[in-house]
Amino acid sequence: MIEIIFRNKHEAEELFQHAIRIQNYTEGETTILHNEGQYIVRMYPEQCSGRSIEEVKRTFYAFLMESKCDSWFRKIMAEKFYYQDSEEQQQILEIIHSILEGQREDLSTFLQRVDMYEQLRAAIDRLVHDDISFSYDAFIKFRLKPLLDDMTKYVELSIDEYKMEQEYQMFIQTLRDFIKDRENKYPTIHLYLGEEVRFFNQDFEELSRMDLTAMMDRRLLINHPVYVDSVTIAPLLSIAPKEICLYSENEEQPLVRTIKNIFEERLETLHISEFNLRKQHACKNISEPS
Repeated sequence: MIEIIFRNKHEAEELFQHAIRIQNYTEGETTILHNEGQYIVRMYPEQCSGRSIEEVKRTFYAFLMESKCDSWFRKIMAEKFYYQDSEEQQQILEIIHSILEGQREDLSTFLQRVDMYEQLRAAIDRLVHDDISFSYDAFIKFRLKPLLDDMTKYVELSIDEYKMEQEYQMFIQTLRDFIKDRENKYPTIHLYLGEEVRFFNQDFEELSRMDLTAMMDRRLLINHPVYVDSVTIAPLLSIAPKEICLYSENEEQPLVRTIKNIFEERLETLHISEFNLRKQHACKNISEPS
């Protein structure tokens, strides 16, 4: 028999229900008792038809990962970093999960190979064995202290990323407002992102760097020196075209994403191979007599 003692009734019921509903235990294989302010979940691996001690460990692990980890993360946010708002916590949680699921290699490199999953499995493996009775709260406080310390690192990194994303969104909105009522200097710009950045007007006539510099609104570089580059973003904002045809090898590169975010429906993205085809077609139409 394995006995896990809780002080909190809700947590005991969560583990019990997790075993019954998700892990398909029968009520004969696990029970929940109330005794003098304690709530005890008992599991009987030796009575389970083919169910081993390892399955009990997996059940406890799944309960902690699926039912408790997010609440631990939220508690760290609230108590250590003073993020109390549930919506903010949820956005930070989404960043945390994207790191845990391997979707943010750019961020995970800062965590020095912290493996939360393995730490939790190892802590359970060291503790849980046949005929043991242990306190859930003591397990969390003492056995999982290294894990909770590492979870704090995840929270701290994700909060930094969240703040940067908020700042970026404010920057994008400021630039959208900048071009909203600005008079366009050219109705259409063809933007070629190859080995170098090249601008063309609606007739595919190339604009020189001197032309672009002459049109550039210097306030953009002064007010947004971190995000607005003088080669691409500042000229586009200064021209404020009604339509941008952007040609690139990769639509997911950061510069393309930023242009998409600023210009939204004004932007058409195409593969770089489309540039010469469109240019030839446009030049042919111009040369043909009307």
